[in-house]
Amino acid sequence: MKTKVLIATVALALFAGCTQESQNKISRSIQNWTGTNGVLDVYAGNKLVKRFIKIDKISTAYGTDDHKPRPYRYGYGYDDKNFNHRVDAGEKKVYFEFSDYSTSYIFYENN
Repeated sequence: MKTKVLIATVALALFAGCTQESQNKISRSIQNWTGTNGVLDVYAGNKLVKRFIKIDKISTAYGTDDHKPRPYRYGYGYDDKNFNHRVDAGEKKVYFEFSDYSTSYIFYENN
């Protein structure tokens, strides 16, 4: 029991000493390990035109040589063709990309 308390205390002290960006990265990596039930809604104007469900994470693309962030994000999720938040027959897991600049979207966790 004392070992667990010591480990938790050290982890908390290290976490508190990190910058906000480092804390965000740690938090995202923990969330990636545990998984999420993410939903990505894509809009054209005020109309919902595409929905992906059961997304574990959305990642920012980085350049291979310069390692700079690219202006798009990507992930894997199920194409929810009828917008009912359920995977139905014929709805397959797909890879998707969307632009940070020109895509109107909302990403959220489905409870």
